[in-house]
Amino acid sequence: MTTWNGSDLASIGAAEELDLESERGDGSLRAPVTMWVVRAGDRLYVRSVKGVDGPWYRGTRSRHQGRVEAGGVRADVTFRHADPHEYAEVDAAYRKKYGRYTSIVEHVLTDQARASTLRLEPR
Repeated sequence: MTTWNGSDLASIGAAEELDLESERGDGSLRAPVTMWVVRAGDRLYVRSVKGVDGPWYRGTRSRHQGRVEAGGVRADVTFRHADPHEYAEVDAAYRKKYGRYTSIVEHVLTDQARASTLRLEPR
């Protein structure tokens, strides 16, 4: 696993939103999708409200890589499925960062959304 440098980790982790472009099978990038991003420890995560059936999530499964942009950082990434033991820490990060959006944040804390938790790793 490749790790983020401290500056990029802090910038992306503090950003309100992240734009994610996943790679198609032919290597071209899909249109960007804007979503929430959280930092838990030294790792960055995203989730699909629609779970593994969400269109953007399914797009990440083609090549397991793409590009993200947030907090002034643009980076090529690998999408790694998070282990279930990481979910509680990611849940806490979502609650802390986005808890002010009470009626919305609960949608990323469902079992369906947890199943789509992806760790973003720089490449």
